[in-house]
Amino acid sequence: MATETVMGDEAIALGALHAGISSAYAYPGTPSTEIMESFQAWKAAGAAPGSAPGSAGGSLDSLVAQWCSNEKTAYESALGASFAGRRVMVSMKHVGLNVAADPFINSALVKINGGLVVVVADDPGMHSSQDEQDSRVFADFARMPCFEPATQQEAYDMTREAFDFSEEHEVPVLMRITTRLAHSRSIIEARPARAVNPMHKTTDTKGWILMPAMARQRWKGLLAKQEAFRTRSEEAAVLALAGRKLGVIACGLARQYLAENLADFAASAGGMPSVLSINSYPVPVAKIRALAAAVDRILVLEEGYPYVEDQLRGVFGGPVPIAGKRSGELPLDGELSPDLVRKALGLPAREGFAPSALVAPGRPPQFCQGCPHADSYTALKEALSDYPLFSVNSDIGCYTLAALPPWNAIESCVDMGASVGMARGASGAGLSPAVAAIGDSTFYHSGLPNLVDAVSHGTDITLLILDNDTTGMTGAQPTIAPSSRLVPVLEGIGVDPAHIRVLRAHRTEHAANVAAIKEELAHRGPSVVLLVRECIEWMKKARNA
Repeated sequence: MATETVMGDEAIALGALHAGISSAYAYPGTPSTEIMESFQAWKAAGAAPGSAPGSAGGSLDSLVAQWCSNEKTAYESALGASFAGRRVMVSMKHVGLNVAADPFINSALVKINGGLVVVVADDPGMHSSQDEQDSRVFADFARMPCFEPATQQEAYDMTREAFDFSEEHEVPVLMRITTRLAHSRSIIEARPARAVNPMHKTTDTKGWILMPAMARQRWKGLLAKQEAFRTRSEEAAVLALAGRKLGVIACGLARQYLAENLADFAASAGGMPSVLSINSYPVPVAKIRALAAAVDRILVLEEGYPYVEDQLRGVFGGPVPIAGKRSGELPLDGELSPDLVRKALGLPAREGFAPSALVAPGRPPQFCQGCPHADSYTALKEALSDYPLFSVNSDIGCYTLAALPPWNAIESCVDMGASVGMARGASGAGLSPAVAAIGDSTFYHSGLPNLVDAVSHGTDITLLILDNDTTGMTGAQPTIAPSSRLVPVLEGIGVDPAHIRVLRAHRTEHAANVAAIKEELAHRGPSVVLLVRECIEWMKKARNA
């Protein structure tokens, strides 16, 4: 076996490659971005870790590895590859699963042909996200099996297994990871790569046509598979009984945090707790019952929501006292950590070095020096200075940093594409001018449909597309289409060409930009201002490539 040091994201990509995938689709979003970047880097280099160039399973010449407009289009592309019999991976962050929810939920009903693995990277602690949602709940909602690795080695091994399980049961498999696993590194052993699945188009098209009569039958079939999914969870869960006191249920990455504290717990309590390690869902009911029968109380350790804990509690409580997030032993928000688990186990805090008396100054996030967005917002603020009742709605991206001083230039940021829809709604409610600020990549992601609505209804909004020619906040991945196509797209959906303005986002153009933006703010109807200049960080990356 080849030994490699990899991040969790890289371990998953390598596991998929060695499982014989043919295609991978994604939209960039931290902490999942490095999965697709790994595929693309290995394809460009002609070899992946643990693979000889051109080896079976590691054959990269024919690998399709593509960024997509958004997570929904990525998921639907993956479904097409599975229909053709190819093994395929689609990856995204947790809020991206909201965008892909329609194909995700329905894909549990189709008759998966080539194995389909859906990797979703949750972000407890909201390091780079607007919420802390737990994708295990989405899998449960879809009645889809969910794997949750605790280590990079498990991430690699379980990815390979997930493709086998997907094909065996003709269902997608969701693999849920969290930020700490995605971005930490460890040594793994890579196993021999498998051959790429040959194309073999499905012969059962009824299994892919979700008309009501056919979908009802597929739904009954999916419900019938639940016992097989639970059987896998029961077989994979590890139960180690050790007396009639504390029982611990540790899920996913929480197993690592528990392991760091077990020796101290044994020394303090005079023995080990009974431990049930869970790495897949539906929850392993039989082993949970076996644990509950052997202990006096249970502590549940899990990243994200109290998903397992709530199932144990039910409405009336369990047969033994249950501790966890609901009862306050662990916080309901943020990441778990070894220290939080230590406290929940009743252990004293670890001794450590006293912090330095020197207090580091705060360093809030800010635009990079020379960022074109700073010049765009400076011009917008001046253009709005004569209006007492305006609305400036922003989107997710680097430009969201304009919420902070010294700009204080935006008033909302909810989700991808919301800036355009919120400006439209604000305009209808009477705010004027109603402004939306969105990036070029996010415009293609989900801003475009809202602009179609605005054009169709003649809504009085001004849309600023801050075009820096990249997907900046996630690491300067390429935008799905070049800047040169934006004007034809805007004209094609019906924006008046006289009110599509292309400006250079630079301080030397400040006076001209202010004047142009003022003209479009005064226009009654939809108008679009393109503020164009390359991302500074993207330019550095391009020079070093």
